[in-house]
Amino acid sequence: MAEATVRPAEPSDAAEIARIQLVTWRAAYRDLLPAEVLDALDAAEAEATWRHTIEQGPARVFVASEGRWHVGFVAAGVSPQDDSAEADGTPVPDADRVALVSTLLVEPRWGRRGHGGRLLAAAGEAMRADGLARGISWVAEQDKASLGFWQRAGWTADGTVRTLDAGGRPLREVRLTGTLGFELES
Repeated sequence: MAEATVRPAEPSDAAEIARIQLVTWRAAYRDLLPAEVLDALDAAEAEATWRHTIEQGPARVFVASEGRWHVGFVAAGVSPQDDSAEADGTPVPDADRVALVSTLLVEPRWGRRGHGGRLLAAAGEAMRADGLARGISWVAEQDKASLGFWQRAGWTADGTVRTLDAGGRPLREVRLTGTLGFELES
């Protein structure tokens, strides 16, 4: 394997991040989202969104590379209180110390090579440096590959679920929570 690295994203990475997002969603979520939703994803719009996020937040974005190829990315930042609240909407006592890992994607052809773990470790280190104590992420209940990844990272479902409208089809997500300190296997 070529040298694998993770670094903070730069605005010039936005197009590659958008490409990775669209390729990965179209491959990994084809059974979870309607085809018309996946077909409607717009690369230019995604690139603009990622450029804005990289430049202005609210999340920090990190990009993984293998050799000269961008292979994945993660976005994480302070969790909105709505995302970290109890199922009934009650704010949790540590709400101001919860990170939301809003996106963690590795392009399928680069999967199972440790990139996801390296991305999560980099985001966790940055979130701890920002004074955050634990993390959450929302994952589609039917996305067994992602659920398995998070489980291997030591995160567990906390019992909170939400249902999103995915192009007229309900998409049920479970909330996972865990530590921001990760020990990567070599």
